[in-house]
Amino acid sequence: MKKSPTTISELLRAGADDATALSAPGGVPLSYRALRELVSNTVRALSSMGIGRGDRVAIVLENGPEMAAAFLCIGAGATAAPLNPGYRADEFEFYLTDLRAKLLVVGHAKESPCIEVAGKLGVPVARLVPQPDRGAGTFALAFAAESREPRAENREPRTATADDIALVLHTSGTTSRPKIVPLAQKNVCASAENVRESLALTESDRGLVIMPLFHIHGLIAALLAPLSVGGEVCCTPGFNALKFFSWLTDVQPTWYSGVPTMHQAILMRAPNNADAVASHRLRFIRSSSSSLPVTVIGQLEALFRVPVIEAYGMTEAAHQMASNALPPHTRKPGTVGPAAGPEIRIVDTTGKPVPAGVTGEIVIRGPNVMREYENNPKANAEAFYGDWFRTGDVGYRDDDDFYYFVTRKKDIIRRRGENISGAEIDRVVASHPKVLEAAAIGVPAELGEDDILVAVVPRPGQQLQTEEIAAWCAEHLSAIKQPRYLVQLDSLPHTPTHRVAKFKLKEDASLLKRAVELRAAK
Repeated sequence: MKKSPTTISELLRAGADDATALSAPGGVPLSYRALRELVSNTVRALSSMGIGRGDRVAIVLENGPEMAAAFLCIGAGATAAPLNPGYRADEFEFYLTDLRAKLLVVGHAKESPCIEVAGKLGVPVARLVPQPDRGAGTFALAFAAESREPRAENREPRTATADDIALVLHTSGTTSRPKIVPLAQKNVCASAENVRESLALTESDRGLVIMPLFHIHGLIAALLAPLSVGGEVCCTPGFNALKFFSWLTDVQPTWYSGVPTMHQAILMRAPNNADAVASHRLRFIRSSSSSLPVTVIGQLEALFRVPVIEAYGMTEAAHQMASNALPPHTRKPGTVGPAAGPEIRIVDTTGKPVPAGVTGEIVIRGPNVMREYENNPKANAEAFYGDWFRTGDVGYRDDDDFYYFVTRKKDIIRRRGENISGAEIDRVVASHPKVLEAAAIGVPAELGEDDILVAVVPRPGQQLQTEEIAAWCAEHLSAIKQPRYLVQLDSLPHTPTHRVAKFKLKEDASLLKRAVELRAAK
């Protein structure tokens, strides 16, 4: 039996020398042989500057093949720390300091506040110089003049081992200080293998990357998983609903992975791109990072005539935990599927497993799961039941061991003594045919608990009446779960990874003043 790779360098051996590893729309493809050479050259370049295994290298690059290649090359010999290029100066200062970055890699002609911040903190800067004529993602690192002096810590170039940290990311930090998630080489490789097996990826597949590559979903599912089987990864500049259909035609991908807001935007523009839809060669579509409404699954499957695979993941698990399967295996829309990598349990408040059908906290363990948060004993004490990691998510399983995600613990609304899932209300309201997006939050009530406000974005061209939402909620939600207030918005706030940023709604003091009362909910 072939041994599974436990490092990024080993993972990249899967592709045949002349097979395409990375590509970009309209660009020159990069072979696996050339990618492996690029990895070796980059590890040597970093070593010459004293950067090696365990050293943190912050990467601030826009989406594209260079970002993909930089992650692979840096992660193979040091520790990659991708950061959102849209951060402000104070955010860069926090992350570069918290990471104890030894180097910052930034685009060669890019003006970014991270450069000034790095200078303030004494972090050396390397400019990434693209060489697209040599193949998508090919680059050289140009180090600042002051970094060229020989350094005592220069070391022999060595690729990382299985237990070395390949990737560090921060948790979202929407309710507390962001926590550092260190993921070992063996964690990210195990997760890539889990995704690959769930999707039955082969060397003949060509994936289209539309997810941000500073996020675990994009890095593992869209990038490492297909590379682990010798497939091709086509890297776009990032999601663009206007360009998606031209990529569908020009690139001819066999699959892509996205989040619900991306899928909904694609559906909205599909009527104007009938030729691209008719000529696609997708064999499946994947969705993860937040719940995909069942109605959207149905619309995507009817449009593209391929299965939509919903999966469930999180950063601490190096992405995937559960996933529906491709036909002929059973899929259950509305579930996140059976366990697809780590072991999963549903437990009570003491950590004891509960029977099928009983709601509890989702806990996991397995080779893809991080060992612990970095330098955070309090968080680690709260995050584990023995060797089981507590996800902070609430769900249940059915008799077939398919898992249902109910809500995040932090998304629970306390009303009249009951715990109510904001995510459940989101799904119900978003399933109304005139609603594009919905987000339910708790707002102060007279008795010190919560009332429910739902913010909705109507579909383009639709006039949404308060009475319609009230009637819809009355039909689909029990009385205790029905929202009291409705506010219509042109758009909902989103995180850089396209999730609805409910914390921003909660911080908007004017929201309740602009809301109208849903009389049916009284």
